[in-house]
Amino acid sequence: MPKMAATLDVVSGGRLELGLGTGWNQEESSAYGIELGTPKERSDRFEEACEVITGLLSRESTTYKGSYYELTGARCNLKPVQRPHPPLCIGGSGEKRTLRTAARFAQHWNFDSGTVGQFIRARDVLHQHCADVRRDPAEILLSGQVRFSGDPAATAATAAEFGEAGAELAIVYLPPPCTPAVLEPLAQALGRLA
Repeated sequence: MPKMAATLDVVSGGRLELGLGTGWNQEESSAYGIELGTPKERSDRFEEACEVITGLLSRESTTYKGSYYELTGARCNLKPVQRPHPPLCIGGSGEKRTLRTAARFAQHWNFDSGTVGQFIRARDVLHQHCADVRRDPAEILLSGQVRFSGDPAATAATAAEFGEAGAELAIVYLPPPCTPAVLEPLAQALGRLA
């Protein structure tokens, strides 16, 4: 995967943002023949994967020995345009593991779902994890997923609430069908926030 990411970053002129998470969709994992694992296994594997991915994308060679991955002098060539590597967007709000991993590796954290109050709590936990690893939380872009309610004005109001709570970006989740009749009024309502 790091080689694909590096290639896409080069082809896009340095515009790749690599979205990562521990995984959650059992149906999808089963369809691809991937064992999802327990939440602890997923968190352990994910933390190791972040370390391996950032190493491969930023160093000449990477040696790593963990429980899930082992690399000896592994190389990822060609290197991405963005340095030290394309930004990692880590999605999720698990307080003990996901947010700690985001504090260590993310340039962008995405609050996956919930209320503005839940976002604030998760943001505060992320900031504490940043303090624990001596990282400036301002280095991490904060975003929140906003579900389209069917009402463009109400969805825009929810996005504005997330913005007031510190989210710098709202990612609007729209269930299909995403037709111009749905998207245009929503875009207009969101445009009024700018």
